[in-house]
Amino acid sequence: MKKLLNDAETVVDEMLDGMVAAYPDTVRRLPDTQVLVRDDAPVDDKVAVVSGGGSGHEPTHAGYLGEGMLDGAAAGEVFTSPTADELEAMIDACDSGAGVLLVIKNYEGDVMNFETAGEMVEMEGTEVAEVVVNDDVAVEDSLYTSGRRGVCGTILVHKAAGAKAAEGGSLDEVQRVAQKVVDNVGTMGMALTSCVTPEKGEPTFDLGEDEIELGIGIHGEPGVERTETMSADEVTDELTEAVLDDLELDAGQEVVTIVNGMGGTPQMELFVVNRRLQELLGERDIETWDAWVGDYMTSLDMAGCSITVCAVDEELKTLLGAPAETPALTIR
Repeated sequence: MKKLLNDAETVVDEMLDGMVAAYPDTVRRLPDTQVLVRDDAPVDDKVAVVSGGGSGHEPTHAGYLGEGMLDGAAAGEVFTSPTADELEAMIDACDSGAGVLLVIKNYEGDVMNFETAGEMVEMEGTEVAEVVVNDDVAVEDSLYTSGRRGVCGTILVHKAAGAKAAEGGSLDEVQRVAQKVVDNVGTMGMALTSCVTPEKGEPTFDLGEDEIELGIGIHGEPGVERTETMSADEVTDELTEAVLDDLELDAGQEVVTIVNGMGGTPQMELFVVNRRLQELLGERDIETWDAWVGDYMTSLDMAGCSITVCAVDEELKTLLGAPAETPALTIR
């Protein structure tokens, strides 16, 4: 294993310190935790939007801290949920009295710990609401989940909810638009290679030189099919058709698309995928309102990609296009 790290046991701690050092005017770390929050948290009279999960998916989650997106992000160990105590500390630090929306990816550890933390702060008088993101169309149940997994569509939930909160929306309104994204987004991913976790030091699953995995999860969970290597267009066709079949979009529908790298894929290859994705949408008379290409939710050093499609209306276009200033995403 060749990785730029000092010790597998301290890599998350050192990563968080390095992020604060890079963005000292944007984020700060809560003492004795693995929680980062906006430097100005809590923001007066604003609903807080918080998220979190296992490390290894950077820039998710702390990369989206800042104006127009998240107020808090808790980092668990690699591919491991943050503890309920850490999540409670995050919620407390971000609550201005207007309430807190918990954005939870549908993994059993995340759901359990977020809900426990929510119950703990509610006993202290904090108002909370939640949405559970389950945009992965590939599998219904997996190693980590009951139901569909939460993957890259989560970033659009962060963006819409964060924008609604920034414009002064109530907790109910912020939850509503977050759920609206959840109800209209689908994602499917694939792997060319496994990822290597710092602690294990070897691939998390075996994938032959001439094999790829379709429908893979962001922790290396099995997909729907292991097949021989395919061309970029063939992979794009498989992923896009699965997502569009799930969403059942009408002709003329406007969408936002994301071609997301899994951490080890050059942008050159992601743009090749995007080219075919936009061709396929055009063939179905689906109109792309905005297209994102890059690394938004990764799986350490895994080579591969995911494709996300989200149907949008005027409200979601306004929210997704609203200004945001975060380490990983800036919209002006």
